[in-house]
Amino acid sequence: MNYFLGIDLGTSAVKCILVSGQGQVKASHSTEYPLLQPQPGWAEQHPEDWWTGTAECIRRLLEKSGVQGSEVAGIGLSGQMHGSVFLDRQRRVVRPALLWCDQRTAAECEWIEETVGAEELGRLTGNKALTGFTAPKVIWLRNHEPEHYARTAHLMLPKDYVRLQLTGEFGMDMADASGTLLLDVANRRWSPEVAERLGIPMEWLPPLYESNAVAGHLLPAAAELTGLAPGTPVVAGGGDQACGAVGVGVVQQGIASVALGTSGVVFVHDDTYQADAECRLHSFCHGVPGKWHRMGVMLAAGGSFQWWRNHFAHEELELARKEGRDAYEYLTELAQTAPLGSEGLLFMPYLTGERTPHPDPKARGGFIGLNLRHTKAHLTRAVLEGITFGLRDSLELVKASGIEINELRVNGGGARSLFWRQMIADIFGYPVVTVNSTDGPAYGAAVMAASGVLDEDISGLCNRWIQVVDRVEPNPESRREYERYYSIYRSLYPTLKSTLHQLTDLASS
Repeated sequence: MNYFLGIDLGTSAVKCILVSGQGQVKASHSTEYPLLQPQPGWAEQHPEDWWTGTAECIRRLLEKSGVQGSEVAGIGLSGQMHGSVFLDRQRRVVRPALLWCDQRTAAECEWIEETVGAEELGRLTGNKALTGFTAPKVIWLRNHEPEHYARTAHLMLPKDYVRLQLTGEFGMDMADASGTLLLDVANRRWSPEVAERLGIPMEWLPPLYESNAVAGHLLPAAAELTGLAPGTPVVAGGGDQACGAVGVGVVQQGIASVALGTSGVVFVHDDTYQADAECRLHSFCHGVPGKWHRMGVMLAAGGSFQWWRNHFAHEELELARKEGRDAYEYLTELAQTAPLGSEGLLFMPYLTGERTPHPDPKARGGFIGLNLRHTKAHLTRAVLEGITFGLRDSLELVKASGIEINELRVNGGGARSLFWRQMIADIFGYPVVTVNSTDGPAYGAAVMAASGVLDEDISGLCNRWIQVVDRVEPNPESRREYERYYSIYRSLYPTLKSTLHQLTDLASS
């Protein structure tokens, strides 16, 4: 039997899965690697750690599954977006990669919009300059580490560095390239106009592929390290959001997805290119060839819940260790004991700044409305409600853009909780479904690999392999009550923006 290998290079770990030719997951494995935070608001990783972790993960996966490397017919790659990998002419890493959640480039973003013009930048790339994107990181390197900039000859994204190690070939897919701020998203090509105005050499940019296109074949040295067969085709793959959407079947109009990972994403398929005039939503190429998508991104969705768990759930963490359960299960059970609205308590989830709808690296989080009646249960529920309110902000922008939505498909770690899925249905006002594929971006990468190797349409594979397994309808009474809380939530950031900026500046002075 032939299998397809999906690799998802995340922020904290790489996940690898094997999917059969019938779309069934045979096995999965994850390998962690460190995140570096040399200064507040900075986030870096060593690209070498990604490759070492990926090679180990593939070996362990093959051992666990009993599948022979020769049975793997194709490899697809998904990965964290926007991270800047700088290589010299000998393909050596120049410095640690600057990641999607790194916030050091606020000044560079201002310079880009002044240099190109905010409106012109939106026309050329479909997006505004944001601290998470790749181009501002290149400008930061030029401004602050000129010795490293002078050595740079190649600019890559995280998963594409791994593919370089696998195949020896440079390349990047349209979906991931959309987040560099250097792609002409409408025409699916690099933008020489933007690159020239920013002074970024076009020769640094790799060849572009559609996500299911074969972009190289496995080198003998990589085969020896991973246990796979030399010559195995490797497709271009996609950024984690495009792959995650493919992985849950968001490949046609009317279906949207809500990804509950470290970041949170509201993602809608678009058959045609239509940029938001104010660039409040991202307009990117989809992993489906010739299609696009729009999305809003919350920087700390699951990340906010993880922060709450790590620092304020010591009892739940100890119970999880003793009983072999997930600490998040205990926390969501605790949250259910608090009433809707957490008795007048709201949580602002801007723990690492924010992107949509407030592109503000100085935004900060907080609990609003605390009183002596509030317990840990109230605060836990408020965290989940605040994350969901923040994600709804993106949904409101999608609705305002004129895209019709019939169904939300939820994926990511938070999707396992029926309580949270019901909360999303009640706050968003749409049916929330889950599907039989629960491996998100890694599964989408495997679909892309199968599409390229079998020469079969991605949408057709998704229709055959992916089925809805659960559906949650909004509760009308809860929805009405949440509307009242959401209207207050939306007023918090505009009211507190100046105060949050003052606090951020004071803390960094």
